[in-house]
Amino acid sequence: MLPALAHIDTWIFDLDNTLYPASADLFALIDRRMTAFVGDLLGLDPVEARRVQKDYFLGHGTTLAGLMANHEIDPAAFLAYVHDIEMDALEENAPLAAALARLPGRKLVFTNGDKPYALKVLDRLGLGASFEAVHDITAMNLVPKPAPAAYQGLCDAFGIDAARALFVEDMARNLRPAKAIGMATVWVDNGSEQDHDADRSYVDIRVTDLTAWLETLLETP
Repeated sequence: MLPALAHIDTWIFDLDNTLYPASADLFALIDRRMTAFVGDLLGLDPVEARRVQKDYFLGHGTTLAGLMANHEIDPAAFLAYVHDIEMDALEENAPLAAALARLPGRKLVFTNGDKPYALKVLDRLGLGASFEAVHDITAMNLVPKPAPAAYQGLCDAFGIDAARALFVEDMARNLRPAKAIGMATVWVDNGSEQDHDADRSYVDIRVTDLTAWLETLLETP
């Protein structure tokens, strides 16, 4: 283990485009269903629905948060609709499962998706037994990353000392609040990032391949 990470006893991972390659493009399927939901709800054509959806995503952290702030919707119905997708693009990742098993300490998933969807993804990846728990959007009281309350809620729920935790995420902007409370931060820079923030001072470690990084980390004398 790298000396700089020897103190870490809680390893926290985002789900989408972090535990599987962005090339799987699974989120594109969810994205299309979110656009369709917005279009059906507001009576918009696909182009305008996508514009509104992206405005909500950028302004509120998630499309769901934007919809809840501006319209009366059933969040459970939204989550069930947008996550009803095929997962054929996902493949079992035995090397990642092996690397996660060797990490010393607790392992958690921290996702803006919902738990039923997360568990299906983990099962497809062969990671169903790799994590202690999934902290999802419902557990966050529907207040998503990057809202600081989501991170504090995670720490409170699992008794996490942020100074001894590490958070891995493909959306760099979601690392800023983690760094602010003392977590070590790892950005999986795989092309999925939609924010072009020039300030990356809150990123401690940048990787392009999570499995390869973990394997190298565990081999460090």
